[in-house]
Amino acid sequence: MKNISLLLLVIIMISSKLNAQNNAISAFLLKWENSKNYLLEIAEAMPAESFNFKPTEREMSFEAQLLHIRENMVWLSESYLAGSDFVKSEKINPVGKKEIISELNIAFDKVSEIVKKISSDDLSTDVPFFAGPKSKLQILNLLQDHVTHHRGQLVVYLNLNNVDPPKYIGW
Repeated sequence: MKNISLLLLVIIMISSKLNAQNNAISAFLLKWENSKNYLLEIAEAMPAESFNFKPTEREMSFEAQLLHIRENMVWLSESYLAGSDFVKSEKINPVGKKEIISELNIAFDKVSEIVKKISSDDLSTDVPFFAGPKSKLQILNLLQDHVTHHRGQLVVYLNLNNVDPPKYIGW
């Protein structure tokens, strides 16, 4: 009897995890947490004295890339996903490795907080966007794509500085 109860508990836990992965919001939040952890590991890997590194004059520095990622997360989530009761973030200008990493961490968590309040049905709601109306689901995808795009550049920056990038954290 004890074994059957344990087996049922395991089946329920696995089923619950699979259902969470099949729900767009839950799937996003699982991926978002991995994305956060990976980006923070990348930021930690770069020595503080190399935060101003940029491969060419046209490129953003390592630090500027991180700040750009943060600003985009705040803008997209607060402008297009947050409810009217959400208090928008104040404009900040973090300086230095520790402060930038701390603010990135906060921004990732704010996105998660906002996304947790969206209903699955609300994901199909269109919002006015500079590139034309987009659904909230498209904004979620844009959030993740933007982080991924710039994070890939940061991996190159690490390699150009002979810093081993952290092991990829995926789905």
